[in-house]
Amino acid sequence: MSLNLNARYRTDSSTESSALDEKALSAARSGHREALAAMLCSLQDPWYRMSLSLLGDADLARDAAQETAARFVQQLPSFRGDSQLRTWSLGICLNVVRELRRDRRGHLSLEDAAEPPGNWDSQPPPDVAAEHAEDCQSLRSVLAALPDRQREALVLRFFEGLSVRQTARAMRCAQGTVKATVHQALRALRRKLRQFA
Repeated sequence: MSLNLNARYRTDSSTESSALDEKALSAARSGHREALAAMLCSLQDPWYRMSLSLLGDADLARDAAQETAARFVQQLPSFRGDSQLRTWSLGICLNVVRELRRDRRGHLSLEDAAEPPGNWDSQPPPDVAAEHAEDCQSLRSVLAALPDRQREALVLRFFEGLSVRQTARAMRCAQGTVKATVHQALRALRRKLRQFA
C-alpha cells in the first residue's frame, strides 16, 4: 500500500501546535512507517529548538531530539489524546532534557542558543552584526542564570508558543504554577537585563 504523504499526512504548520489529523495519528499508531516518518519530521524541529534553548549545546540538543524521537515512537501507543500530540511530545522532550542536565550538571552553557538574523540578503552591516552578537550574549547569560524550571517555562511559552494550559501539561504541573513561574522568570529577566542597559 503506497501513501501520498503530501496529501494524506501533511501537517499544516500554520495551525495551532501543528496538530496532526486523526488519520495520520491512527496510521502511525498502527505501525504505518510513512505516517510515523511524517509525524517525526513534523516534530523534530520543535524538539531540537526546545532542547537547544534549554541545553545551550547543539550536539546535546541533537542527542536530546534523537532520544525524544525514540521515546516518542515507543510511547506513541499509550498516547491518550488528553492534549495535543505536539504538547505531549514536548513533555517527553522536556523529560529527556532534564535527564541530560542531571547527567551533565555543571557542563552546560547557552553558547548556540541564539541564531543570527536571517532577513539579510547577504551579511548584515558590521555594526548591526556586532550589536546582535552582543544582545545574544547578554540574553544567553541572563537565561543561563535562571533556575531550570523558569527557563523551561519561558522556552515552552515563548519560544515554542504553547498556551499556559499546554505548558502546564508538558511540564506536568498546574496552570497557576506555570503563570507564577513565567512571572518570576520575566521579573528576573527584566531585573538582570537592566544591568546590561
